[in-house]
Amino acid sequence: MEPTDLETNRQAWDVRAQLHNDQSFYDLAAFREGQCTLKQPELDLLGDIQNKRVAHLQCHFGMDTLSLARRGATVTGLDFSPVAVERARGLAEELGLDATFVCAEVYRAAEVLGGDFDGVFASYGVLGWLDDLDRWAANIVGCLKPGGALVLAEFHPVVWMFDDTFTRIAWPWSGGPIRETSSGSYAAPDADVELKSIGWNHGTADVLGALLRAGMRLDAYTEHRWTGFPCFTGCVEFEPGRYRIGSLGDTIPLVYALRATRVT
Repeated sequence: MEPTDLETNRQAWDVRAQLHNDQSFYDLAAFREGQCTLKQPELDLLGDIQNKRVAHLQCHFGMDTLSLARRGATVTGLDFSPVAVERARGLAEELGLDATFVCAEVYRAAEVLGGDFDGVFASYGVLGWLDDLDRWAANIVGCLKPGGALVLAEFHPVVWMFDDTFTRIAWPWSGGPIRETSSGSYAAPDADVELKSIGWNHGTADVLGALLRAGMRLDAYTEHRWTGFPCFTGCVEFEPGRYRIGSLGDTIPLVYALRATRVT
């Protein structure tokens, strides 16, 4: 029997979680010394989260989750990869940080986490694995108490229109499924693994529309011509910790971020 799309992606993220734990891309040594992994686009929107209850959806092995905890939040991370969740729990224990990690798919977030969070957080490379943004948005609303807010930082849909070399347009800005097989991983490109994945491109109108239909109010939206991650072919660091695609310069947005509030 062929695996479902969900199972195929989960298998790939189990492998990534095994690979990524010790890669320089994530710089765990600096993180262990107290470095914050959150980037400026999301920091500008998070505000003061001291003593706030925050759910971090699709948290991978928990570095951003634990950065939220270091900023004073009572934080729960959720990811569908059991390997990633196990590593996140181990990292939290190693560093003595108070965070809870739950293994479940994001479409079950409200069911397994409950609905009394002050904030929901999600960041970078999360939406492309989801085929139904209305279900995603409904779960965000289901996790938030009235007046609670989502902060999302994500790679811009323009990025996903390009092929891996950023030399041609290969995909529409919105649509799917896109089925791919790749060697290595973004944080371990030389790893001797072959990963199958199924993804979907989502335009910003798709994302905003899903949140508005779910009963949320858009409070802020920003776009940025740089990313805090050297995760694409041809990345050039033009300022400390800020990267662009060298051949494209500052001609395209690489990241967007938003804050939206549950109004009822």
